[in-house]
Amino acid sequence: MNAVVTLIAATSAALDEDAAHAARSALASLGADAGKPDWLAPGRACDIAFGGLAPEQGEAAVRQALGGIPVDVIAQGAANRKKRLLVADMESTIIEQEMLDELGDYVGLKDHIADITARAMNGEIDFKAAVRERVALLKGLNESVIDEVWQRATLMPGAKALVATMRANGATCVLVSGGFRCFTERVKDWVGFDDDRGNVLEVVDGVMTGKVVEPILDKDSKLQALLAYAGERHIPTAETMAVGDGANDLPMLLAAGLGVAYHAKPSVAAEARARVDHGDLTALLYAQGYRAGEIVEG
Repeated sequence: MNAVVTLIAATSAALDEDAAHAARSALASLGADAGKPDWLAPGRACDIAFGGLAPEQGEAAVRQALGGIPVDVIAQGAANRKKRLLVADMESTIIEQEMLDELGDYVGLKDHIADITARAMNGEIDFKAAVRERVALLKGLNESVIDEVWQRATLMPGAKALVATMRANGATCVLVSGGFRCFTERVKDWVGFDDDRGNVLEVVDGVMTGKVVEPILDKDSKLQALLAYAGERHIPTAETMAVGDGANDLPMLLAAGLGVAYHAKPSVAAEARARVDHGDLTALLYAQGYRAGEIVEG
């Protein structure tokens, strides 16, 4: 059997034997040779190995069979499941906030800036132009506001476990964000990433100028970062994982061995080859075949 489909429930005990049986039967109905469920975490995640069917066909069949219950379904080739490189977006992926939106609160424009952010993340407007437009609205803010707004940051559930587990198993984990280094550096240290990349807010004499230091890191930069980190470490792209939620993440999601759209914008979820709509970031560990007992709490 050269493929595997992983079922991952959003909460413990949400996945039962009946659901696993329905998934296996759906694969068999298309002529696949489907194995018995291998429980990675009882009531939470299981693998079903199969052969004779393309992964994307198997995934579609299983999704239909599960009938909309809150279970994520990821099908892929069985080889090279445990990845040696993780490249992660930061905002709305590793942390729950969009920090530029939060900074907008200090100039009374949070909703306006958040609207621009949402359209950029759904691919409706140019990302670089959206960054420049939003940052321009922050002109005159004191740099000390960065420390204040940082207090609002909260981690996405499972973020520390994802990074800690992968690093404990020899993987390199990097944060690559269209957000700003004043936040990526802090998130890197907080979660335990090996490295971070991001944009830079221009500050003169302790005051934001309303400009971004060029060049702006965008979707092409994220893709190049994935390829560069993999190349430097001699890691085949098949052994890489990328995760993100916005349109500027899509190129790296499509290039990675396993690219996961995480609670993503509609346009991104529609195009990504794998997606997590219900679970937390530990879903990315189960998708790699890790068992509950192997997960390291960060």
